[in-house]
Amino acid sequence: MTAEPPTLEVDPVGASFHGVTDWSVIDWQQANHNVRRLQTRIVKATKEKRWGKVKALQRLLTHSFSGKALAVRRVTENQGKNTPGVDQVTWNTPQKKLQAIYSLRQRDYRPQPLRRIYIPKKNGKKRPLGIPAMKCRAMQALYLLALDPVAETTADPNSYGFRPGRSTADAIEQCFCALGKQQSPQWILEGDIAGCFDAISHEWLLAHIPMEKAMLKKWLKAGYMEQHSLYPTEAGTPQGGIISPVLANMTLDGLERMLIQHFPKVKTSGGALVNFVRYADDFLVTGRTKELLEQEVKPLIEEFLRERGLQLSAEKTIITHIEDGFDFLGQNVRKYQTGKRHKLLITPSKKNVKAFLEKIREVVKANKALPAGKLIAKLNPIIRGWANYHRHAVSTKAFSSVDAMIYQAIRRWVNRRHRGKSEAWKMKKYFTTMQGDNWVFFGMAEEHTRYLIRAQACRSYDTSKFKGKLTRMTWHGKTTLKNVSTFRWQRPSKGNTGCIPSGKNRKDSVQSATKRLPRSLAGTAIIFFGDQEGEQTQRRTACFSTPPVTNKFIAKVRL
Repeated sequence: MTAEPPTLEVDPVGASFHGVTDWSVIDWQQANHNVRRLQTRIVKATKEKRWGKVKALQRLLTHSFSGKALAVRRVTENQGKNTPGVDQVTWNTPQKKLQAIYSLRQRDYRPQPLRRIYIPKKNGKKRPLGIPAMKCRAMQALYLLALDPVAETTADPNSYGFRPGRSTADAIEQCFCALGKQQSPQWILEGDIAGCFDAISHEWLLAHIPMEKAMLKKWLKAGYMEQHSLYPTEAGTPQGGIISPVLANMTLDGLERMLIQHFPKVKTSGGALVNFVRYADDFLVTGRTKELLEQEVKPLIEEFLRERGLQLSAEKTIITHIEDGFDFLGQNVRKYQTGKRHKLLITPSKKNVKAFLEKIREVVKANKALPAGKLIAKLNPIIRGWANYHRHAVSTKAFSSVDAMIYQAIRRWVNRRHRGKSEAWKMKKYFTTMQGDNWVFFGMAEEHTRYLIRAQACRSYDTSKFKGKLTRMTWHGKTTLKNVSTFRWQRPSKGNTGCIPSGKNRKDSVQSATKRLPRSLAGTAIIFFGDQEGEQTQRRTACFSTPPVTNKFIAKVRL
């Protein structure tokens, strides 16, 4: 008679699980459902400003088995899972992970000091980084599950750093929206906070962060170890902690609302034209005149930061005219005069391109004896990642220039290996023709032929922010989720394209239509937007649950 596997009993309120003796039998779908349900209730209570209810729901979540299991899973499956803290402990077996779930108790928890290391910065200086112990990371991840719903509900609309569903491309998109028009503001205050993570006031955090104060104080006062010596922490949140980015975001939230309150937007042409975009501790503030930013906006920001123990960086905080351009998140934003009008172009910044090419050259020089296939395996992820980051900007010219520089580096690598061979022999051995390109670098690796990708292969396109499941998708016209109704699904008649036509005869909802899509699409599809005649105008990849489609436009789905 074989022994029955351990069963998993679920408490209906998601507060605890019982009878779990094996890591592999945990129902992660049910655990996610329990946590999501509690987070939804926290969001609702936060909007209603029922802070007592928020506190009770947060306690229920942080004491639940589902929350603890997801917290342990997060810290044991990310990139830092093999990086220990001061105790040199890692959870690398299923048994250790299960024991860690039951060890996350608030009553007898005492955080260990951080392990201090330093990483280089762009300006040659070093940035301090604190690495918590595994248990401290798991506890922070657990309380982050309860704090994140509050942070997202109360966050500034144009804050994009360290937030789920938002990226640097969204921040650049907002820059274009604020500066791209002819009547847009011409002056920009580039703000940078000096040592943001290391200087936040502990008193302000303990007074304003809506979470368990005793636990927050333990993390803030844990100290750090450097060269076998313990140092106290009197201010700031540790760079390296899971919860630190959210604490920093909540510290800076309210800055945009303060600016809107002092400089409300008006429909007439006499407004201050103050707009705000923030990514982590870097932010932009636009204004009609330089004097407005210097004499009114900047003092307000300095007073706001002073209350939180922060101050602006004197060397990085400058005021720039839009025609001179400025660098933000690796992009250069600048307006160019075209006749009587001006056009805003967002391109990869020169510093970013230079740093990327230096990295490529370092990899090539460090692998002089490596086979071509293995060298390609090292270069392709770097090229693809950089190109995907910049493909949302005006990047065609930069991509072409970068591809030429990479080709020159490869040619030097080939010439060094075969100094006595002819050019025809080198071309035949290392280069082939693909899609009209006669100089595609290739090589064998693990019995597979690898080809060096080009940055130009990552086609550039614009993106748009969208609140909801359809994030970063561009559409035309004034379309919102309120316009979404029901549509009739038609199976494709020619080629591989099906469509949901606009019109009065709408039977099936979009949700039921997507159920007929192949499972391999997993809820996503390539969406084309065109006019009534079906002229293709835009192409995006996005979630297809509730696409913003009106009677004027047709959504086509490529199967």
